[in-house]
Amino acid sequence: MKVMDGPAPQITAKSWLRCYRCWSQNLEVQVHYEGVHKIDPESGERTEVVDELQEAVIQCMDCMHDQPHLGFRDGRVEPIEDRWERMVAGTPWVASCTVRVDGEEVETCSGPEAGDALSFAAFGDHGVREFFTHVRFHKHEPDESITVHLLVELYARSLEEATEVLEGAARGELTITSLAEESRPPAAAGETHEHGES
Repeated sequence: MKVMDGPAPQITAKSWLRCYRCWSQNLEVQVHYEGVHKIDPESGERTEVVDELQEAVIQCMDCMHDQPHLGFRDGRVEPIEDRWERMVAGTPWVASCTVRVDGEEVETCSGPEAGDALSFAAFGDHGVREFFTHVRFHKHEPDESITVHLLVELYARSLEEATEVLEGAARGELTITSLAEESRPPAAAGETHEHGES
């Protein structure tokens, strides 16, 4: 363990404004906006917001992965506090697990949308936005619940944190049959893996 004298390194945008998988800073934000506005009858300009919805997805242009540790607000990309450090400083962990959910939580369990629907039923937004999930199979239980068998890749800094993230995201009874740390994908050309840059 290395002890440092002086103040802790300052966390800057360079610490988190990068792809969590390949470390590239070649990112792009795709913003989708829908709005309903009142119109001023004199000027023809928008005056009052009746309703608006903005969704943004930040994507790495080198490896094409979405960046669920980043959000977009007020025209700026910002880190999402509960996950950016875990994802940028962590390593990939692969879990083989089952989640038993209420059958009514599964939108569909057949056809091309079945994988996403079962992943969402098992882990909510984590299952379709943050985790890489592969539904191996599912089983309809006599009590009308569904057991979803999955392989899940997530990013965490330790075995304990990976377990906590899976347990926190599970939307039903979770059983982890194996959980192993994997190697981080290689860094993008010219990138280094430093976290406390100033």
